[in-house]
Amino acid sequence: MSFANLGLSDKVLSAVEAAGYTTPTPIQEAAIPIVLELKDLIGIAQTGTGKTAAFVLPMLTRLENGRARARMPRTLILEPTRELAAQVEENFVKCGINHKINVALLIGGVSFDDQIKKLDRGVDVLIATPGRLLDLFGRGRLLMSGVEILVIDEADRMLDMGFIPDIEKICKLIPPSRQTLMFSATMPPEIKRLADMFLTNPVRIEVAKPASTAETVSQYLVAAGREAQDKRDVLRRMLRSAEDLKNGIIFCNRKRDVQVLYRSLEKHGFSVGALHGDMDQRARMAMLDGFRANKLTLLVASDVAARGLDIPDVSHVYNYDVPVHSEDYVHRIGRTGRAGRSGVAVTLVTDLDVKHLAAIEKLTGDDIEWIGPKISDLSEEERRGSGRGESRERGGRGRERDGRRGSSGRGETTAHGEGARKRGGERSEPREKPREPVAPAEGRGRRRPSRPTEDLAPVRAGDRPPARPRVDEIDEAPVGLGDHVPAFLLRPVRSVRGAE
Repeated sequence: MSFANLGLSDKVLSAVEAAGYTTPTPIQEAAIPIVLELKDLIGIAQTGTGKTAAFVLPMLTRLENGRARARMPRTLILEPTRELAAQVEENFVKCGINHKINVALLIGGVSFDDQIKKLDRGVDVLIATPGRLLDLFGRGRLLMSGVEILVIDEADRMLDMGFIPDIEKICKLIPPSRQTLMFSATMPPEIKRLADMFLTNPVRIEVAKPASTAETVSQYLVAAGREAQDKRDVLRRMLRSAEDLKNGIIFCNRKRDVQVLYRSLEKHGFSVGALHGDMDQRARMAMLDGFRANKLTLLVASDVAARGLDIPDVSHVYNYDVPVHSEDYVHRIGRTGRAGRSGVAVTLVTDLDVKHLAAIEKLTGDDIEWIGPKISDLSEEERRGSGRGESRERGGRGRERDGRRGSSGRGETTAHGEGARKRGGERSEPREKPREPVAPAEGRGRRRPSRPTEDLAPVRAGDRPPARPRVDEIDEAPVGLGDHVPAFLLRPVRSVRGAE
């Protein structure tokens, strides 16, 4: 079947042909006619199957009639991340070259003034993240009573990021007569509840089983030690030995690890960039543009790059960390093997990741192949790693410093230590010379002690002053302040004449 058989307008078909698309994907073939029939839709498909065009193309056909009014968008598309929102905007620009429509992007990290000016001119398509949308609505800069089509994209990602309460608020602000389209790679119970609440008799389209991986992606596992240095060694060895590596995305679970791994790879001469949620929007877009333009070979990223980013020619995906949520594995490896191309996904596994790996294989139904020995075949020492991690290096340096001070921490003799335990011999007798208080030298920049130097001398048990008696042990309780009356209270007070 071709796009011409789906009911799209001539303007849209001309733009699709100019973009080089000839045959619709299964999700596009099934979803486009339903969207044009004004029915609610739940679309479930694995990542990289063309879900974005499945709602962009029919929306462009419907937007040919009508006109946008100030602050009242005609259609609303909700995305979980800024990158996904910007990518959808690019799709509208590319496929809407024959249409005179206004598209606005409401995301964080961008000036409010520019976004407000676009809203004031009137917007046909509003693409937004939930937080910024509700912010502008609360400021009175946006009205959603004119929304005809609502699209909730990457619904399962919305759930993971905690946006479901915001989605519920937004759905209640839009007229119930709207058409609602929901797309997701998985369908957890919370998403099903949201669909039952806000969709009316939706048509469910499922072109692949939930959380399935693309057949074009070859998946492999590699055993590694727990130490960060061991994992980095294994990763560098895999990167250097990959003969068909064109470019690749390396995923970490934590933003802190993204920065550490990025600096390590850069230090070892790799062409690499970093992408995580703490970066400002301009730096994130510049990094993505550089990776798309093949200026960077590798991109170290958090899961902010795991969902929906359309970088069609990624040859490899490396999971530096096994994802805690098994669904994230499906989205990560979905960055490669897109549009019918082949791809490779390699996951580094430590003995602490066995439980998460089992959950991934149970979800996807795949028995992933190991490169080299399995993690269960390694000895306990190999699982722990070589011990060259940063924490051990810091501990080693600390012990060296202790040794220079004359204490090794284990009672062994060091190069300059005296009185420590001799190797294989008796413990030497401690020195009997008592310590004498030493007054600080004048003029050496040392802080003057708060007490006189005589007070620093050791106090013998017999020299200690008697303890102050408790109030209930005193024969006569003091009246008022007792003997401790401040001097200013004893000063005479001059009477003022005429006060009477």
